[in-house]
Amino acid sequence: MGFISDSLNRIQPSATIAISNKAMTLKAEGRDVIGLAAGEPDFDTPQNIKDAAIKAIQAGKTKYTAVDGIPELKKAIVDKFKRENGLDYKPSQVTVGTGGKQVLFNALMATVNPGDEVIVPAPYWVSYPDIVMLAGGTPVFVEGKLENGFKLQAADLEKAISPKTKWLILNSPSNPSGAAYSRAELKALTDVLVKHPHVWVLSDDMYEHLVYDDFQFTTPAQVEPALYERTLTMNGVSKSYCMTGWRIGYGAGPEPLIKAMAKLQSQSTSNPSSIAQWAAVEALNGPQGFIGENNTVFKQRRDLVVAMLNQAKGISCPTPEGAFYVYPSCHGCIGKTAPSGNVIRNDEDFVTELLAAEGVAAVHGAAFGMSPFFRISYATATNVLEDACNRIQRFCGNLR
Repeated sequence: MGFISDSLNRIQPSATIAISNKAMTLKAEGRDVIGLAAGEPDFDTPQNIKDAAIKAIQAGKTKYTAVDGIPELKKAIVDKFKRENGLDYKPSQVTVGTGGKQVLFNALMATVNPGDEVIVPAPYWVSYPDIVMLAGGTPVFVEGKLENGFKLQAADLEKAISPKTKWLILNSPSNPSGAAYSRAELKALTDVLVKHPHVWVLSDDMYEHLVYDDFQFTTPAQVEPALYERTLTMNGVSKSYCMTGWRIGYGAGPEPLIKAMAKLQSQSTSNPSSIAQWAAVEALNGPQGFIGENNTVFKQRRDLVVAMLNQAKGISCPTPEGAFYVYPSCHGCIGKTAPSGNVIRNDEDFVTELLAAEGVAAVHGAAFGMSPFFRISYATATNVLEDACNRIQRFCGNLR
């Protein structure tokens, strides 16, 4: 018998974190490296949110809290869902975790049994299938093709559903592609789900506010009220509020599910940081104007990166609706020889050689379930992005 558990051996470390760590190591060694692997806004947390955290510390709000969130934060979340999504929840239907990843983890660990299937549209966030497998379930991948904007199609969803299906995970806007589903596109999917009452929906709305070009965000339980009783709508303050390090995520759904998730959390992490919770109250209740200001900058960066990548030989980059990622194809570079003399056989080779030759760290598409693509985060300074894209153009131009 091995010492490490079988369940842990089913999963791999996060590819995005691994590549970010590699870039930081190379920087520490003195290499000129531009890291475009991490999904983290470069904007600082707004001052009013930081002030709320300081005020909480000074007021002595530094003790244990309720396992899955203080009442004030749960009320702020209830108000947010009503105000922005037209969804009515009670505080007892709300859970708060240490980041959105814990909310997802709790939901799947609390509900998935061996043999259960979870539909995971590809390209997918790297952690979805691993959490499913850690819970003992089987991820069922359904590819959202490039010609469909990387979005799951209703007919493909219908084919993927089996008697063993327990969840569909839907992420809009998407990490890694930035693709976002319109109301009509979501309605086509929810029409399928209505016919299969045993399938639950885990809607990861983490990038809800990061949409561009007048795109109107909607979420499944809002589009199809019949799914309300079997939908967990998940969100957080990390991306829109520039609070990645504060580690606050939240979700709302049917009370029995929320209670099961709280039971699990009570025996794992217990409550999220009390101080971060009070900061999140201010984030949700306070001024929201900075989000639009940040989005203006993100859109400019998106347009710059898309334009420059499409000028690189062998690269084709679609324009995403949201988030702060692009997911270009490197199909035209496969089979060519890098400056090192190595042949680029796949997208992992592409990003490896790009990092070695030009010091640009990106994430290979296979980590997200689709090749030959790679992911770039444009949540960094515009001049840095321009430099990175110039390097990518040079790298591609030097392939033979």
